Amino acid sequence: MELRYLRYFVAVARARHFTKAAKELGISQPPLSQQIQRLEREVGTPLLRRLTRGVELTEAGEAFYEDACQILALSDAALEKTKGIARGVNGRLAIGITSSDAFHPQVFTLIHQYQQQFPEVTIHQIEANMATLMTALSEAELDIAFVRLPCESTKAFNVRIIDEEPMVIALNSQHPLADETLLQLEQLHNTPLILFPREVAPGLFERVYNNCHRAGVNMTRTYQASQLSSSLSMVAAGFGFALVPQSMSCIVHPGVTYHGFKGASLQTDVAIAWRRFERSRTVKRFLDMFNAS
Repeated sequence: MELRYLRYFVAVARARHFTKAAKELGISQPPLSQQIQRLEREVGTPLLRRLTRGVELTEAGEAFYEDACQILALSDAALEKTKGIARGVNGRLAIGITSSDAFHPQVFTLIHQYQQQFPEVTIHQIEANMATLMTALSEAELDIAFVRLPCESTKAFNVRIIDEEPMVIALNSQHPLADETLLQLEQLHNTPLILFPREVAPGLFERVYNNCHRAGVNMTRTYQASQLSSSLSMVAAGFGFALVPQSMSCIVHPGVTYHGFKGASLQTDVAIAWRRFERSRTVKRFLDMFNAS
């Protein structure tokens, strides 16, 4: 059954008159009558009762009218949804975020701006470590991932840096150096280092480890946290010190103090990664907004 038959029938049923319906549809009355007759033959029963002045619905026509209206509404909605997805204003966007990126203000600012511009797009967020995010991105389970650089696994994707962020030193509030504003890693050579797992951010792990090793920090006395964020709880408990992105210093903990670097600082980059040769208009809309920001 062709949708145009349904549209013609609904128009006649609403107008209760062939001539009025034909005028609304922009066609002449005889072809409209012929189309309705073909529809009735296909259905196998009269849908309209022809009167001297107009028409009225038969009992079968009343039931058919309700269903026809629903079918046309669903058809129109499906068409608009498909057009919206093609334009990148509808659909779904899966975004991955590392636990440390979740604290960076620009990450959720960008997501919020996008959601305001395209409220019909459903955003699905996943928070995980770098290895998990990169795997999900390569397998198309994610469309975009906010990541920490350096990271070797991002070389398979398009990557653009959002911010160059300094690292800070997180110390226990009872540490002898807790009152110092700026510190050198060399001053912490006797304080155990708390490291996040290498798979959380492999490149950043190497950078932190190598810098601490060169500064003479005792690398035989290290502790491992499950995530960068959980390393702060370990600092507060007295395990040692940790190096975390500056944006994480927004986490106020009575047992933790934050310190900048005296002299050369340690950097980490917040970046956005996406698949090469990405075709999704939804993803491209997000990247266009990101480029304009």
